[in-house]
Amino acid sequence: MKRLKTVITQYGRWAGLADCANRIETYAVSDFSLAVDNSKSLLDTIAKEICSAKGVDLGGYPSTNAALKKAFSAIGHTGSDLVTQISSSLANIGKHVSQLRDEIGTVSHGKTLEELKTLNDRVDQLTKEFLIDSVVVVACFLIRSFEVGNPRAQQPTPLIYSENYEFNDYWDDLYGEFAMGDYSYSASEILYGVDNKAYESESEGFKETMESVND
Repeated sequence: MKRLKTVITQYGRWAGLADCANRIETYAVSDFSLAVDNSKSLLDTIAKEICSAKGVDLGGYPSTNAALKKAFSAIGHTGSDLVTQISSSLANIGKHVSQLRDEIGTVSHGKTLEELKTLNDRVDQLTKEFLIDSVVVVACFLIRSFEVGNPRAQQPTPLIYSENYEFNDYWDDLYGEFAMGDYSYSASEILYGVDNKAYESESEGFKETMESVND
């Protein structure tokens, strides 16, 4: 699961999956039926997000297996190449996750107290670990494959007020401080807090002016 969490952190687009990954990790030990439910949800979400981004119509309520196959196709794994064969095999993992979820899942199917008590014993520890590891492999492969072809533009780093002291001093020299009862704020603090875009624009203009003067 650490591998999946690293990928989620690396690509901010997928930050919403962090809670699901945490639940899988927790329930894999305490309640495997819920880990399976969340594993299915994780794969469904990734597949649907990729298909949505690629304009692929899933139509109705596709199975996890069908959604994964369309997701692999959407990111370019088509034809008869080796990667396609592997991706088809990986997509089949979604089918088995769904089947297992139907057999031991507690969320969608009513269970007696005795059934709930013995639910986790129906899958041995080795199989549990293999299933979770397989889900992680599929999830990481899909996310990374998608991100290679659809990188998000890097967001500009916001200006930190305390580190932009040259502009702050310049702006404060021009406009001074403003008193409001017992409180007093510098002009740069007010601009930064009230209209951050204007602050960044004025700061950028100040830097350009200073660079032209120093040239």
